Amino acid sequence: QVQLVESGGGLVQPGGSLRLSCAASGFTFSSYTMSWYRQAPGKERELVAAIGPAGGITNYADSVKGRFTISRDNAKNTVTLQMNSLKPEDTAVYYCYKTNYWGQGTQVTVSS
Repeated sequence: QVQLVESGGGLVQPGGSLRLSCAASGFTFSSYTMSWYRQAPGKERELVAAIGPAGGITNYADSVKGRFTISRDNAKNTVTLQMNSLKPEDTAVYYCYKTNYWGQGTQVTVSS
């Protein structure tokens, strides 16, 4: 069955960096767009970044452009979100997404 397992969340100070990873299994990874979403307390889940099957096409929310980078390794079935210059408003649970499937989420907290 499809499994998406996120890792890499944690507590970081404003201006710091974190790297989230999603290990995927149970489907042909290289055939699917992969995405990262996030959900802050009291807010709707929102798209953060997406990457096409071959990795050549990426899309970012305006709020993270220039600070976050999504990438993928089709040989290792992983998708990564490098987050730099983190802000308190980036605090949320971050989810890995593949069509119709969600990971369990990983908490990112940006606070001094």
